[in-house]
Amino acid sequence: MSEQPEAYDRFDEPEIPDEFHDIVDAETERDPDLAVIEAGSRTLRAMAGPPQGDPVPSRPEDPELAKALREVEQELASRWGETKLEPSVKRIAGLMDVLGEPQRAYPSIHVTGTNGKTSTSRMIEALLAAFDLRTGRYTSPHVQLITERISLDGAPVDAQRFVDTYQDIKPYIELVDSREDIRLSFFEVMTGMAYAAFADAPVDVAVVEVGMGGTWDATNVIDASVAVITPISLDHTDRLGNTPAEIAQEKGGIIKQGATVILAQQPVDAAQVLLKKAVEVDATVAREGMEFGVVSREVAVGGQHLTLRGLGGEYTDVFLPMYGAHMAANAAVALAAVEAFFGIGAEHARPLDADTVRHAFASVTSPGRMEVVRRSPTVVLDAAHNPAGAQVTAEAVTEAFGFSRLVGVVAASDGKDIRGVLEAFEPIFAEVVITQNSTDRAIGADELAAVAVEVFGPDRVQVEPRLDDALEAAITLAEEEAEYGGAGVLVTGSVFTVGEARLLLKKG
Repeated sequence: MSEQPEAYDRFDEPEIPDEFHDIVDAETERDPDLAVIEAGSRTLRAMAGPPQGDPVPSRPEDPELAKALREVEQELASRWGETKLEPSVKRIAGLMDVLGEPQRAYPSIHVTGTNGKTSTSRMIEALLAAFDLRTGRYTSPHVQLITERISLDGAPVDAQRFVDTYQDIKPYIELVDSREDIRLSFFEVMTGMAYAAFADAPVDVAVVEVGMGGTWDATNVIDASVAVITPISLDHTDRLGNTPAEIAQEKGGIIKQGATVILAQQPVDAAQVLLKKAVEVDATVAREGMEFGVVSREVAVGGQHLTLRGLGGEYTDVFLPMYGAHMAANAAVALAAVEAFFGIGAEHARPLDADTVRHAFASVTSPGRMEVVRRSPTVVLDAAHNPAGAQVTAEAVTEAFGFSRLVGVVAASDGKDIRGVLEAFEPIFAEVVITQNSTDRAIGADELAAVAVEVFGPDRVQVEPRLDDALEAAITLAEEEAEYGGAGVLVTGSVFTVGEARLLLKKG
């Protein structure tokens, strides 16, 4: 096979390395360095109090199954990872062909955008499930375990199904590899596994989140009847374009002939591109703020109360156990997407059952997105990794918690507009603890701290290269103010940082 040509870096968050799988598997033999991390984790748990929110997923207890899962992960890791991309759907289309086109065995809702894709996908899934449909959901990257990427009926597939799905399609993967100059990438294989698992289940509907972009993303071999485009902002500019309009051109590639497009509020130039694309393929467009949207919202304990206007009518007294105006907007987008899937629109305007909608939204969770994982002091995790995401997170934290003092813990990936992220958080952080996560693409703590000092000034910046030390330092700083009022910690900068922090804080 010829040497693989250079390709675009693909995703902002690479795979969780084996060292952190060992953290969640107490039975796995660990090296001395990991024993130190475990000690740090125990200290953090003692400082931060009982865990909140979703439980931390763990690896299988059966040693043979755990070994089989690890072997699959190692085989996947031998391929181009999520930081490499050759922009083409040729290979994934070839895999779908030899598998018998499993992605056409069920209808799909396709979700792209810059921020909010995963939370919106989870809301769509919850709504569909509440109406007694069997759902499949494919999202990326995972927060803790690789099995999270493929969900059936609202829960990650178990390790056995994950391993079996890989083994079932492995001969076909190898067949496609033999025909191409470039082997199928990690993300392409994962996408093939998801589509095959959904067909095998079988599901009534799949909710599919784009990895990056749209036109040439590996997920874009489906003909989704509903295309959802969450807010577009500048991210991955070296691959998608330097303006919202250029990025919208790529993301609009998921809009298929005759589909319904659910369009979140967009920059004007991005909206123009997307509307033009919709006209070209005779797609119907529903726009946030016009055909649907948030009528009202009120902060509540544990989330917010909403009134939403959908394509078929108004839904009052909706409790969403998530924080921030951006999450309310995501809920409006998700509701419109599900209405469109059921054929509700201008010509057939009728509301969904309101009680079912309320029940669905009340059940929604999104780990690592404005997630409270500890109290006393309150520790919030949010995977904001670009300036637009950081801005809405800063607004949401301020509105929902009103901390007298907020300490930030920030670790980010290389290639991001980290100055823009730090500037968005500067008004709300009393201090910031700079650290780094364990990925190869992590920005070094010293390099990140140099930028932080320029943004915050030296007196507000502390550097702790190890994440467990950074969390401990931030919790200590927050506790110093506890007697004067509410104090908190926000851990942010990347999905991977949030995933590692979740392991350290919630394992117990």
